[in-house]
Amino acid sequence: MLNIDQINVFYGRIHALRDVSMVVEPGKVVSLVGANGAGKSTLMMTLAGVLKSKTGSITYEGKPLEKEAHRVLSQGISLVPERRRLYANLTVRENLLMGAHLRRDKEGIQQDMEKMMNLFPIIRERVKQYAGTLSGGEQQMVAIARGLMSRPKILLMDEPSLGLAPLIIQQVFDIITELKSQGMTILLAEQNAFQALEISDHAYVLETGKITLSGTGEELLNDPRVQEAYLGVKAKTIEQV
Repeated sequence: MLNIDQINVFYGRIHALRDVSMVVEPGKVVSLVGANGAGKSTLMMTLAGVLKSKTGSITYEGKPLEKEAHRVLSQGISLVPERRRLYANLTVRENLLMGAHLRRDKEGIQQDMEKMMNLFPIIRERVKQYAGTLSGGEQQMVAIARGLMSRPKILLMDEPSLGLAPLIIQQVFDIITELKSQGMTILLAEQNAFQALEISDHAYVLETGKITLSGTGEELLNDPRVQEAYLGVKAKTIEQV
């Protein structure tokens, strides 16, 4: 569905992504795990059309991915950005409508608004409230709902658990699992490696701009290198196991 082949992305002279190749299959949750600064957000922003790759190619459903962000969205790829980035001075309802700004089917938009309120009950309670007054967890729910309002085929989720309390983090991952059960294809960039790998069909480890490991979520959960680097398991403990 989405094929990333040997892309290189630069910030000025900084080589942020180095020959990155990945595949995202339809209906799957694919995770990209790595430390802060590894390049996860750079990859997500590149896929969303915000950044450009200098070399390599990205194909979506067999065709080259569009270069501009609004065209990428119209193709069916929606980004839930890191740190939510809601419009603080707009209401929750207005933020959701911004997610559907390329659509013209008013009836369908209203139906999807109702779906979002059913999927995220807190939205129904806060629909007239300004987004800037919400808690971090509530804002994350609105950000995910906004991303879904475009009716994407692939949902890109960049660090959805960042800065949230443990209980809210579990709710976020429960929502991702629910979206997967509905057939949504999800590419998830996440520092919380354990939670991400637990729900992933496939995963990649990104280190200093390079893919260093890949496999199923279960394979990487059981990989000693991943356990030591990202799951807090000490090397001696691994040897004893």
